Amino acid sequence: MANPTAAMLVIGDEILSGRTRDANMYTLAGRLSAMGVDLREVRVVSDDRAAIVVAVNALRAAHDHVFTSGGIGPTHDDITADCIAEAFGVPIDVREDARQALIQNYPEGEAALTPARLRMARIPEGASLIDNPVSRAPGFTMENVHVMAGVPSVFNAMVESVLPTITGGAPLMSESVRIDRGESDVAEALGAIQARFPQVAIGSYPFQRDGRYGTNIVLRSADRAALDGATNEVRELTV
Repeated sequence: MANPTAAMLVIGDEILSGRTRDANMYTLAGRLSAMGVDLREVRVVSDDRAAIVVAVNALRAAHDHVFTSGGIGPTHDDITADCIAEAFGVPIDVREDARQALIQNYPEGEAALTPARLRMARIPEGASLIDNPVSRAPGFTMENVHVMAGVPSVFNAMVESVLPTITGGAPLMSESVRIDRGESDVAEALGAIQARFPQVAIGSYPFQRDGRYGTNIVLRSADRAALDGATNEVRELTV
């Protein structure tokens, strides 16, 4: 049985401008791989309402799970929640359970809930909340779309809240083999090994060190026997 699939949607002008380097994809990819969910696609879109809605609808139709990162804060350009509501065709408003969760982050209690902060308690109708133990402002899940913050520490915490609700498949295992020969020297042999082990993904990554060329071969599969067989054949290329 095939593993569930996932996509990630990274939202924010700051990513596309180069001002901020995204770290969340690395975290998500590793956690999903460990639980047998195949991350198949990652998109980055600007803070543009129409672009976000189009991307959300395309990704949720194509994959079992969609994880979004960014755009659920208190400022005017945090429009992700509104875009999710539009994509699903539902209303959005401040929700009491989200409001109560938010209050816990402020010693002053309800008096601290300015209109800007209340924006973080606006949840599309029908969504379930994603716990945020870091800053309390919740994310939310709408059907198969999991909407989370862009700040890495908060994103990571939300991922840990979401993953127990997801059914995974067979975790991917990996092996790596270094070959002190150039890619072109081993390309034909690698192609033949790939043909013999179609259930193993074989990636070739060249490097140059001290004036010499080499190739790191990374093999991944949920099938331990096939992975071992392919890895052993790749190791034979090192001699």
